[in-house]
Amino acid sequence: MAFHSLQVGPRSADLAATGCAGLIRDHSPNISDFADTAALVAALDLVISVDTSVCHLAGALGKPCWVVIPYTPDWRWLMQREDSPWYPSLRLFRQASFGDWPGVFSRLAAALEKMIAG
Repeated sequence: MAFHSLQVGPRSADLAATGCAGLIRDHSPNISDFADTAALVAALDLVISVDTSVCHLAGALGKPCWVVIPYTPDWRWLMQREDSPWYPSLRLFRQASFGDWPGVFSRLAAALEKMIAG
């Protein structure tokens, strides 16, 4: 298993700043436009994202994508759902209560472990 970052812009430097550079492959030097991002998404087995253009791109391409969203999300994620009527390949991991990011990432980690185990 390998992890890849599609983050661009100033925040792409966070990989090195947090000590994750050796764990996650940084693709920011190879991304100059949305077509580059689409090519990378197409090559991945799974995209894990917050509500950004990358999750919408993955959904439009039909690629599996897990999206972490807050308790009160943007309107397009609706409420009380773990899926998206617009993007069938997306799975939503939403906060059970305001600020509950540990719960979101705990559920996401368990789902990832289950997926890896087969």
